[in-house]
Amino acid sequence: MADREVAIIVGVGGGLSAALARLCAAEGMAVALAARNTDKLAGLVRETGAMAVACDASQPGDVERLFATVADTLGTPSLVVFNASRRVRGPIQDLDPGEVRESLMTTGYAGFLVGQAAARAMLPSEQSAGQSAGQSDGKAMGQGSIFFTGASASVKGYPQSAPFAMGKFALRGLAQSMARELAPKNIHVAHFVIDGGIRQGGDDPRGPQRGVDGLLEPDAIARSYLDMHRQNRSAWSWEIELRPWIESF
Repeated sequence: MADREVAIIVGVGGGLSAALARLCAAEGMAVALAARNTDKLAGLVRETGAMAVACDASQPGDVERLFATVADTLGTPSLVVFNASRRVRGPIQDLDPGEVRESLMTTGYAGFLVGQAAARAMLPSEQSAGQSAGQSDGKAMGQGSIFFTGASASVKGYPQSAPFAMGKFALRGLAQSMARELAPKNIHVAHFVIDGGIRQGGDDPRGPQRGVDGLLEPDAIARSYLDMHRQNRSAWSWEIELRPWIESF
């Protein structure tokens, strides 16, 4: 496994996460899939040869175990994608504080935990940093990509969707701060604004209502993630917006 790139996808379900797993596996990468319930991943594991790891990304111990398991089994990750989120809707005066807290923990706080663990994995250890110097001011460089999946709510707070906007705004701020901190250390951090609905299978009931190309195709989004991962560091992007060509914005 030492010669293969390693990808970790956190918050795996259907749609985008599954498309990412398939594409990464097809590109020859070793793939680890993290979700609270790994039973639902059995088919995807069989299809891609990926490793499934049970992980509640809002729990520090779970995240630590995830990255330790991947390091011991597959190697150091070169791509980490955080897809987890929790949506709570309702009038501001009726929102349950406990549900709002859970939403923020699943999106913003969990994003921090995964981002921190990914950075620790990708940055050189103190020992290796002392042994070899990189190309920036004589300091040892890290390597890899850390990506966060956002939404329209990352930049626009919609009515009756305050918890989702709070979590996604936090995730975007985290990504922007990490990008400025880690890019000079050769770690590519990026945030993806997914502006529109993602198709959930060929029989998605929203398809006829939205019309041709009214939903984002998961495979097309996944390709954009991998293209971002493959960007030459002389021309890195820290954020990209993806939406159907007929979507207003």
